[in-house]
Amino acid sequence: MKRSLVASLLGMTLAAAPALGRDDPVDAPSRTRDYDEHFQKYAKRYFGPHFDWRWFKAQAITESNLVPGARSPAGARGLMQILPSTFAEIQADNPHFVDLVTPRWNIAAGIWYDRYLYRQEVWEPLADQEQLLLAFAGYNSGLGGALRAFRATPKPADSWLRVAPQAPKETQGYVTRIVRIKTGEPLARTPRQRGIARKLAEN
Repeated sequence: MKRSLVASLLGMTLAAAPALGRDDPVDAPSRTRDYDEHFQKYAKRYFGPHFDWRWFKAQAITESNLVPGARSPAGARGLMQILPSTFAEIQADNPHFVDLVTPRWNIAAGIWYDRYLYRQEVWEPLADQEQLLLAFAGYNSGLGGALRAFRATPKPADSWLRVAPQAPKETQGYVTRIVRIKTGEPLARTPRQRGIARKLAEN
């Protein structure tokens, strides 16, 4: 994977998605099922049969609100909001990805890139979901941005909630929105994190 691929993802924005706010869950009746087969297929291919494909649909909702023709001011395109230059580099490793704009290949490329970020050894030995949330952070801010946040986190950097304060505000909102759409709930705090929040509120 070329270094420029990481840099090019910095051009991705949330411009194609609605403003942050209360979102319907990924399985709500209002959500289209038109692309579910592609999310299921490529989640299984790149993350295994037991991985919940709805995470990637929630990511696509966050990126484009499942509008296949979505285009950001930076030129990112499709359901997963991928720049043409980024797709070209992904396609170099996956020549069977036919084009950027067809939903199937746009989803395949986005999930393939999620796996690339997910498999970065620096995240280990995080729990699977925490590793996935850091991969989403890298998808939004670039791998370099996610790594800087991870390395700036006081140890143990064992959860996204601990890493998030060091990440850009847009990236924090991006990951939070994916979780809210996927689970129907906000990010859950551990008892220790709730105690810290209470102390901060008292000061």
